[in-house]
Amino acid sequence: MTVCVVELPQELRVKASQQFQDVELVRRSQAGDTEAFGELVTKYRTKIFTMVYGMVRNEHDAWDLAQEGFVRAWQSIHRFEGRSSFYTWLYSLTMNLTIYSLRRKGRREEVELNDAIPSSLPGPGVNYQRTEIREQVNAALAKLSPKHRAVVVLKELEDRQYREIAEVLNLSLGTVMSRLFYGRKKLQSMLRPIYNQIYQTRPPL
Repeated sequence: MTVCVVELPQELRVKASQQFQDVELVRRSQAGDTEAFGELVTKYRTKIFTMVYGMVRNEHDAWDLAQEGFVRAWQSIHRFEGRSSFYTWLYSLTMNLTIYSLRRKGRREEVELNDAIPSSLPGPGVNYQRTEIREQVNAALAKLSPKHRAVVVLKELEDRQYREIAEVLNLSLGTVMSRLFYGRKKLQSMLRPIYNQIYQTRPPL
């Protein structure tokens, strides 16, 4: 009898290997091994910082929140049951911490979306006004509530899939889609005046 062995694609093999390594590091961390947890911190600190920075748009605050996220993760590592990957669990914990921080302090830091918002930014013929557009986008995004901003950032900046966003934020798929729809519409509504002005004053080609 011939056994057919199907080899996984390189990307899947690497991902599986990383998850296996994480499982072992988490097991050691839960046993009190601080060096093992330090390896997890080193592995994911850049990704976590990037996510937090996308929310708060301030480097100092982003590092503080990322650090607090890792501290919380260490304090509650014994409660991690492996129902998701360690990174998803860490990402969710830190994202919720960031949202809470924004709500608590009533902060409205700017987040640049650049060309991320569909059907919003004009074409290259108006690049001379890009700075003005960016400032308007920043101001508009800052007016979104933290819960709507979180979904927009994860989708538009992080390019996450809907199911990933739902898992990270512990929301239903319908809630994610609803918040993203509301967030996009709200942004487009706030940005419409400047785009109308740009197109009305756009020089002929």
